[in-house]
Amino acid sequence: MRPILLTMLATSSFFAADIVAVTKQELPSLVKLYQELHANPELSMHESETAARIAKELRAAGLEVTEKVGGNGIVGVLKNGDGPVIMIRTDLDALPVKEQTGAPYASTKVVKDDTGREVNVMHACGHDIHMSSFVGTARVLVKLRDQWSGTIVMIGQHAEERVLGARLMLRAGLFSKFLKPDKAIALHCASDMAHGTVGIVEGYALANVDSVEIVVKGVGGHGSMPHLCKDPIVLASQIVLALQTIVSREVKPGDPAVVTVGSIHGGTKSNIISDEVRLQLTLRSYKTETRQHLIDSIKRIVKAQAESANMPADKIPEVLVSDDRASALYNQPALCAEVRQYIGAVIGEKNVLTREPVMGAEDFSEYGLTKEKVPLCMFWLGTQPPALVAEAKTNGTTLPSLHSPYFKPIPEPSIETGVTAMTAAVLGLMKK
Repeated sequence: MRPILLTMLATSSFFAADIVAVTKQELPSLVKLYQELHANPELSMHESETAARIAKELRAAGLEVTEKVGGNGIVGVLKNGDGPVIMIRTDLDALPVKEQTGAPYASTKVVKDDTGREVNVMHACGHDIHMSSFVGTARVLVKLRDQWSGTIVMIGQHAEERVLGARLMLRAGLFSKFLKPDKAIALHCASDMAHGTVGIVEGYALANVDSVEIVVKGVGGHGSMPHLCKDPIVLASQIVLALQTIVSREVKPGDPAVVTVGSIHGGTKSNIISDEVRLQLTLRSYKTETRQHLIDSIKRIVKAQAESANMPADKIPEVLVSDDRASALYNQPALCAEVRQYIGAVIGEKNVLTREPVMGAEDFSEYGLTKEKVPLCMFWLGTQPPALVAEAKTNGTTLPSLHSPYFKPIPEPSIETGVTAMTAAVLGLMKK
């Protein structure tokens, strides 16, 4: 075994017992915090009470806290001598989902969204588990501060579900008004992994995401007189089919890419030819050049289809690319290797799994895309009963996914592993 690895494992073994013991002391109050957060979720850009609660917890743990960074973002700093600056991030927001888990602490909250509609709200992506593990990590690191040296910067980030919060906090001076991190780590719940385990992906772990709206224009009229109209429903249908050739015929095989038309709306009545149809798309990729190719191809195909339908110049469809876009998350392999070893020394090497990349999105990636090029590592946290996970694999069934109204983490063991894993990673990176 390489000498550096022997040193890493020896150091991890030294503090493993302390991490486990202190985490167990904090666990009852962390589970209670989780249940409170779960019952009181807030939508993206509206996380004021959640942010205030997490800020209060960080202050109680002994960190210097700044609130309202770029919106509802919070920054907690704990200086403990000379050494590296390590950033730990949690997200704060919830989703417009009506909870169906049946948990005694289930959310029944109904609020108005940005459009004024009344919507149910639920922590259907596990951000409440993230926050509870985050607070627990802060408490344990403070109690074990004799075992590490450096500075911890703890980020409570808002608006992750809208992939906005990271950019807003960075624009507000996160890396200039506060300390620039040498490395940054985060965790995210997994809906298909047993509690007590974590999963790591080296390299690309999550995808670029772009939201695109296509406004297909036409000339409306009576359904019995199509020759006097320009039918946008027919044109939209041809566009949907043509878009399928982008990935199958234009993207290099083996280069991951997705073009999905998730919404199509047009028309009001069977005997009326509409004058407009709107399509909503999500695009997924890893490479920057593939990302741009997807957008360019959509614009080319949409224009060509309209011209083939003899649409006049003022009726060429519009292609609108949203500013709410996420960049692919690249987990630096060297940092992931360190994190894997430190976590494995505490929860057991067999419980640190190797995961495949997925086409989901996370704006944690933004912290590694600034001029500072901060190395990142986000690991997956198991949340489900081991027997249930094993049964699903045996039967080929699917457990409720993230964003499902039925997604139900098992709080106590999930939070315990989240705290011990994150604390082990940080202590390893900042060991004296």
